[in-house]
Amino acid sequence: MATGRGALGRRGVLQAGAIAAAGVLAAPHAQAAAPVFCHGVASGDPLPDGVILWTRVTVDPGAVPGSGAGAPAGVRWEVAADEGFTEIVASGTTTATADSDHTVKVDVRGLAPARYYWYRFRALGEVSAVGRTRTAPAVAATPPRLRFGVVSCSNWEAGYFAAYRHLADRDDLDGVVHLGDYLYEYAAGAYGGRSGSVRRHDPVHEIVSLADYRVRHGQYKTDTDLMALHARVPFICTWDDHESADNSWSGGAGNHDPATEGDWPARRAASVRAYLEWMPVRAEGTAAAPRIYRRLRFGTLAELSMLDLRSYRDAAPHLGSPDSDDPARSLTGSAQMDWLTAGLVSGSARWQLVGNSVMISPLAFPPMDPTTTAAVTEVLGIPREGLAPNTDQWDGYTADRRRLLTALADRKATNIVYLTGDIHSSWASDVPLDAAAYPNGPTAGAEFVVPSVTSLAIGDLLPGPPRTGTVALENSLRTLNRHIRYTELDSHGYGVVDIAAERVRMEWFYTADVTDPGTGVALGASWVLPHGGRLRPGA
Repeated sequence: MATGRGALGRRGVLQAGAIAAAGVLAAPHAQAAAPVFCHGVASGDPLPDGVILWTRVTVDPGAVPGSGAGAPAGVRWEVAADEGFTEIVASGTTTATADSDHTVKVDVRGLAPARYYWYRFRALGEVSAVGRTRTAPAVAATPPRLRFGVVSCSNWEAGYFAAYRHLADRDDLDGVVHLGDYLYEYAAGAYGGRSGSVRRHDPVHEIVSLADYRVRHGQYKTDTDLMALHARVPFICTWDDHESADNSWSGGAGNHDPATEGDWPARRAASVRAYLEWMPVRAEGTAAAPRIYRRLRFGTLAELSMLDLRSYRDAAPHLGSPDSDDPARSLTGSAQMDWLTAGLVSGSARWQLVGNSVMISPLAFPPMDPTTTAAVTEVLGIPREGLAPNTDQWDGYTADRRRLLTALADRKATNIVYLTGDIHSSWASDVPLDAAAYPNGPTAGAEFVVPSVTSLAIGDLLPGPPRTGTVALENSLRTLNRHIRYTELDSHGYGVVDIAAERVRMEWFYTADVTDPGTGVALGASWVLPHGGRLRPGA
């Protein structure tokens, strides 16, 4: 989410708390993390026959993340069909070196589809915690359902990651889709929560160098709730802006000053390298130009297209600028747009899911029909579809959005589900080709936006208890933008998306208090997209 250097991102806030120690994993059947494996284990990007496995080896007490210190260490990995490792089905060895910050990533293949596996690592006489993962269904199989946790925007200083703990406590997930802002780049005390910072970032300065990004990734990986979830299910991740710097784009970032923070391409490259070292992501392309937009298939029931909406975008236009309509400007870049459009219009799965880091549904004041308001937009100099308050989203790149949605509408591709994060709030929207014409006119699927795990919500910035300052605003948003069916601007938590042949259901779960590591969680809302239809409230 855009935070900038003003009231949202650079307020003077209280500094309190401490770094959570790596200790006992909170997931069922978890065990104490060995000192050599004090950052836990993780898996990701499941295929029908394989999965990425990840860990980090602390080869000696001085070889902490970002230090560049420590000798190479041999690492053995094992995958078993049972939790007791009586039936090991795959194994091998690799080496953890300082060049990759002693992280280890293994792309295991030769596994059976649609089943759980357990995995572990051995190094320097110690054994890691045991992780559990799950492969995707066979390409031609039709699973009766799929279920994913959906999360975004987890700021260490704003609160505790109890949302991850509650997801880890479930035993019905095929994986977790993380839509970005897995970590935040700010200095200690620079961007906390409603009452300031509840724990302190490491390093204390804003992260800029490769060593800085490695240290910050290492810190987040010591959160016991995050460790528990990583050890429980595979993650499918993309980055948003804070993995590098706030409001990042291909040529810079809102939170990057070349005069004091150096060359942007160097900072961006450092952030990308650390991310790919520390995350269980299967990247393609080259070392100099890695590509993380990718598509995963889950039998004939669903395909999931994960987007990268930071690496190729042009700078976001200013609020109210007609540059939002410029067809030469892009959010996705031409290659990714071609890939996305082709995949969605020709995909053979029942449902097409899109891991989409910024909101695609129009949000404008008021939404306008470009075919009848051309004169108004010409005179006032505002975008054709209305005044959009957040041009960091698809609203700042309306030509790209129209290209995509027109292609989908022309093919009557209605079974599209956009899973979105970034804006620290909850939304359910039909995605219309022309918002002003809704509910008439075509739609191109629906969008479910999940709240932040901890990062500041709109309600956190308003006086008074939760729900006292936001309900009227939510009602106004829905009145002006009729395709927006649900919005909640106060709560933190996560989503669970449940996919079956005849419908996709999103449920929003809200934690009670992000400043309390033991906080509870409650179901907040449920919305359903029927096959071939439009959104309706969930049963």
